[in-house]
Amino acid sequence: MTATSVGALLLCRAEPETVRPVAHLLQEHMLLMPAGDGWSVLVPEGTPWRPGGNTSGGAAAGREPEPVDRVVGGWATALAVGSTWPVLALWWDGDRSGYTLASGFRRPVGYIWLADGTPVAEDEAMRTFATRLGLDPVLDVQELEALTRADPGTDADARLRGLIAVLARAGVALPPGLAPGEPADRLRSVAGVHPETEQIEWGGWRDAVRVELDAVESGSLGPWMLGPRARAVATAQIAAGLPLTLWGARRRSGGWITAGLVLLVQGVLGIAYNRFRDAAGSGPGN
Repeated sequence: MTATSVGALLLCRAEPETVRPVAHLLQEHMLLMPAGDGWSVLVPEGTPWRPGGNTSGGAAAGREPEPVDRVVGGWATALAVGSTWPVLALWWDGDRSGYTLASGFRRPVGYIWLADGTPVAEDEAMRTFATRLGLDPVLDVQELEALTRADPGTDADARLRGLIAVLARAGVALPPGLAPGEPADRLRSVAGVHPETEQIEWGGWRDAVRVELDAVESGSLGPWMLGPRARAVATAQIAAGLPLTLWGARRRSGGWITAGLVLLVQGVLGIAYNRFRDAAGSGPGN
């Protein structure tokens, strides 16, 4: 592994049509494509973890470069708190590789290996990882625990490939060329020519709301956006999003600020959408 082979992937346990509206709220340029049965993958187009790395000019604009694991961990958290599905961030740099699994408001769980494959994390993290993804408690956990044991012949890239192999039984199938250890430029090139790739771009809050409403009208999010239950969820999102945004601002944490903003926007949108539908339903002729 070289110093230039820094990269990351975001695996989402949802179809692209479900991931799309939440991904827009990250305010980052990304490429989105299917990654198996019930999975999608996001490939960052920017490299905010590098000095001078390009970003979308949204939430990351003006931010000092951060380690790749912190950047993608923040993205995974933001995606997970604004959705009902888990997000797995895979990352690697010249010295380490690892993952961060975010699921709702639960504390993210992660694991790290040094470049030579030496584990530097708690074994319990793997068992928590398996439980949260609903993996086989015997066969899959045995293979995951093997990745936590020292093995001079297995470097960090091989460890991540082993993790992906276990996830294959849960439906993960990364497109060819998207592999641990590849530099970000290579990942973008591979993703860019995939026939089912779509671009996620930050076009401002108006476009983000439009995309979200399109998903509500025609996608699988509709049932979650209407009725008393949806209004209660929207109110809870606002109640959680505001303090989370303020907390992230105090800590100068872009990932937590984005997570709070995702919750706020979805909560406000949920309430507004329900009021709009209520008004339309009680209008003249109804």
